[in-house]
Amino acid sequence: MLMKLQFVVVYFIFLSSFCFSQQNNAALEKIRNEGFNNSHIEKIAFELIDKCGSRLTNSVGYDNAANYAVEQFSDWGLVNAEKEAWGEFGRGWEINKSYVAMTKPYYMPFIAVPKAWTESTSGPINGNVIFLDIKTETDFENYKGKLKGAIVAVKPSRGNQDPTFIADALRYTEEELKEMESPSKRERRQRTPEEIAQFRAIRELNQKINDFLIEEGVILRINGTNGKHGTLFTSSPRAYLKDTPVGLSEFEMAPEHLNLMARLFENNVEVAIEAEIKTTFNYADLQGYNVIAEIPGTDETLKSEIVMLGGHLDSWHGATGATDNAAGCIVMMEAVRILQATGLKPKRTIRIALWGGEEQGLHGSRNYVKNHFGNPETLELTEAHEKVSAYYNIDNGTGRIRGIYLQGNEDARPIFEEWFKPFDDIIDNTTITINNTGGTDHQSFDALSIPGFQFIQDPIEYWSRTHHTNMDTYERLVIDDLKQMAVIVSSFVYNTAQRDEKLPRKPMRTLD
Repeated sequence: MLMKLQFVVVYFIFLSSFCFSQQNNAALEKIRNEGFNNSHIEKIAFELIDKCGSRLTNSVGYDNAANYAVEQFSDWGLVNAEKEAWGEFGRGWEINKSYVAMTKPYYMPFIAVPKAWTESTSGPINGNVIFLDIKTETDFENYKGKLKGAIVAVKPSRGNQDPTFIADALRYTEEELKEMESPSKRERRQRTPEEIAQFRAIRELNQKINDFLIEEGVILRINGTNGKHGTLFTSSPRAYLKDTPVGLSEFEMAPEHLNLMARLFENNVEVAIEAEIKTTFNYADLQGYNVIAEIPGTDETLKSEIVMLGGHLDSWHGATGATDNAAGCIVMMEAVRILQATGLKPKRTIRIALWGGEEQGLHGSRNYVKNHFGNPETLELTEAHEKVSAYYNIDNGTGRIRGIYLQGNEDARPIFEEWFKPFDDIIDNTTITINNTGGTDHQSFDALSIPGFQFIQDPIEYWSRTHHTNMDTYERLVIDDLKQMAVIVSSFVYNTAQRDEKLPRKPMRTLD
């Protein structure tokens, strides 16, 4: 009798496991079919990139993109779609006009972008260019009383513009992925007291230079940037804060054009330019906003728990922010569309978040986590903290998924290994690494030991051409890679929603 009972129990477990496996395979097949054969990737990309334009936080472009996302989520049948304020960000800013060209010793149009949150010039301006050489306090005397109404320029401090012998667009090799898979042996080097003092001295000198130029009456500052082949990388000032004092009008210029002027100047050739910047500041609404929407869970016990996915919606202003990070938002929006269109009924609630203020310091996601789940500074947690199973992030450009960073969460490895197996045909050399990756919104969740993951993606042109540049446009997208990402993200989110248990967590860190 006992043996019969044991047989029945084992058979029941086997049958349950078999049925779950069959159901899961059918779900994944629906996801693949919808993602590859009925993709909305290009439509979403057009709306976010071409139609909305650049999406600097609190700009008109960002607001248009957020409104589109809310409306689109609602049209797809998601619930609770809204723009959710996360706290004060600062003033909005728009470029209304931008023009610069060299007029002496000959005419040449230049590639340049107004620095974010820069002031307008007083209409069209023209004049000779003076290159600054201020390295110490005593150097200020060389320019005192000589810069009123001047146009000044500063050469790039790093980078080179030599010919490129390595392809701009890259995919990870098998060897590179194998190396990535190994635990990182790199230890974060602590700066020495001397290095810290030097860094502070340089920062203080730069601030004094800026204040000096304002006091002296400079009308335009031109900054060299890193980059080459007409690509320039924008910077990230804190001038969005509401109480920022009136500053200079500033351009960030392609290094080839600024270096041209510098060589002429250093050889005593007169250099003149004409330029105009028109910008607008918006103080009407200083709040920052994320976009939130949900697919409700269907299991009476588990529907109060959530699985989150997201990417940052904001961009820089030099282009239309296609790979940084419209690509991530396109993939995540398509992922929830796929889940909704397939009619799959997740047990847990699935919540998508498109973040604002990431480029200025992960502000949208950090404040969302703080408002909903707990304070990472005090480790005071809310009841909702225990309800989150995982957060998945995309923010490394247009390249296809090659694996995932465990962010130190080794217990998640066997789970993810199983979840990647059905996609061996669309992922070469799937890589799961214990290592951390930083610089984006999964860190906000990881700070409170909520499982937060960023996928490993092929770099394509992210670091060479598109990340924070004037070339980050629709043409830089690899549409087939985005489709692959959306299918894999959909499956990970769905699998997380269907598990009997939430994903394992790392131990909560302690306050020092």
